Amino acid sequence: MLQELKVSQFAIIDHLHIEFQNGLNILSGETGSGKSVLLKSLALLMGEKASGDIIRTGAQQALVEGSFDLRKRPDIKKSLNAIGVDTSDNTLIVKRVIAMSDKSKVYLNGSLSTLQQLREVVSPMIEVTGSGAPLIEMTGQHDNRNLLSKAYHLDLLDRYAGHFDKRNAYEVKYSQLSQIKTEITAFEKQAQDKSQKLDFLKFQFAELSKLNLNPEIDVHLEDEIKKMKSSHKVLKFIDECEDILFGDTDSVTSRLKMVQKKSLDLANIDSSLPDKMSALDQASTMIEDTFYALRKDLSQYQLDAEAMEEKESRLSQIRKIQKKYGPDLNEIFATFDKMKKEINDLENSDEHLDNLKKQASLLELELKKSAEELHKTRLKNAEKLAVTVNKELLDLNMKGVEFFIQANKLDHLTATGNSDVEYLSQISPKDPKRPIAKVASGGELSRILLALKKSVGQSEYPRTYLFDEVDTGVSGNTAEKVGRKLKAIAKGQQVICVTHLPQVAAYGDVHFSIQKSTKKDSVQMDVEELKSKTRVEEIARLISGAKITKTSLAHAEQLLSESR
Repeated sequence: MLQELKVSQFAIIDHLHIEFQNGLNILSGETGSGKSVLLKSLALLMGEKASGDIIRTGAQQALVEGSFDLRKRPDIKKSLNAIGVDTSDNTLIVKRVIAMSDKSKVYLNGSLSTLQQLREVVSPMIEVTGSGAPLIEMTGQHDNRNLLSKAYHLDLLDRYAGHFDKRNAYEVKYSQLSQIKTEITAFEKQAQDKSQKLDFLKFQFAELSKLNLNPEIDVHLEDEIKKMKSSHKVLKFIDECEDILFGDTDSVTSRLKMVQKKSLDLANIDSSLPDKMSALDQASTMIEDTFYALRKDLSQYQLDAEAMEEKESRLSQIRKIQKKYGPDLNEIFATFDKMKKEINDLENSDEHLDNLKKQASLLELELKKSAEELHKTRLKNAEKLAVTVNKELLDLNMKGVEFFIQANKLDHLTATGNSDVEYLSQISPKDPKRPIAKVASGGELSRILLALKKSVGQSEYPRTYLFDEVDTGVSGNTAEKVGRKLKAIAKGQQVICVTHLPQVAAYGDVHFSIQKSTKKDSVQMDVEELKSKTRVEEIARLISGAKITKTSLAHAEQLLSESR
């Protein structure tokens, strides 16, 4: 529901603020008062393009802002959330800022958005892929695009037939079939170069398999080779140690023994000398133990030319692989596993493709059966709905105009079945049946929609209907019927109707008067919500024109009383 509309510096509007209500909202005013300007501002909320020439003279920019209640529109909330717009407070505020440079900015709940996103959320065009549910639906001279859409014709017929649950089930299966067909196409395209790709993958796989990579071990390979190449330095050091410690009469151990012997020779002079020199025994033992430890691990430092050659060869192979697949061994190992899976998929792709084709065939059989059932129901209800709509049109003083629903069977499946549904009308028995888009005027379209909405009943999601020119060529008793039908449609949702007829205006739940006045050198449009006395006076004006009489006032009060 459209709760509020704020407009500023737009055409003849300086500042305007309207609070709309649930039910039937009536807009009335004298010819040229600016009703079309107000409808134009509402059209901007639906995503119509804007240009700088609509900015009020002297202003730099125009602003149109609308606030919508989304409590009963989870579909709209879902669409907004999908584009990152928060709807936690169940409100949508659409803001259009129009600048002189013809650059218009769009905001949805404060988030800068595109004009296309606004259209898709507020007033999506009904697509052939399925039904849509606009937040605002306008018919008349400004916008009747949905009523002219064949997909919308089908949507209304299916709602009247009451089989939307079956249609939704069909659409789910059709979506599944589309996905499977896409996968089949991809596999068939892949099959064209499968052999070449498989050979190449197997070559790569064999190349990696031959190496038998082990990232935990191979990552240390380079360090091991460096260690092996440096082993001669360690061997040389051990040899040098042996020469220094034990090599000849001048070695460390020989000198220690010489010192110990001399201390024993002098023991008769100083008996404490051997004890003092006993630590040299320990030193000799420690030297021998240390050298033994070095000799014990000597084997690991022995240069194995063959082993080293093997390691260098392996490192060279790994380096080549790294140039192809990346420096990280773990990533190469992961690529190896991925290749294994891809080879398996390619080798089994024919079997998988056969399974996909079998699934598609079964789904297609199910869909054909469901489409046949839907088409039969549509044919049956198309005739019934046409009869009901024609009764409503006759009631709306559209004599001579006959409404038809053409439901042709297609030779292929679509997202909604195999039916091609279009609404036609015939101006007279002599004229051929033609699509309503080609023969109906704005006022006639409004009344056809009015008749359809009355016949079909309320949609799944409540919305705001904007009716313009619905009362063209209507008067007297017919006008009262138009008012009653608008009242019925507005139950549980919202209707905003521009009217010149007192009989229609009397049925409004809320009534706004549009007035144009001249202030200094400018023209100003104002909107006033009418209450009791002022409403009676406005309806009396619609009855008798500018000169309000006691008779027209009494008639206005009578209309209001009878409409309640």
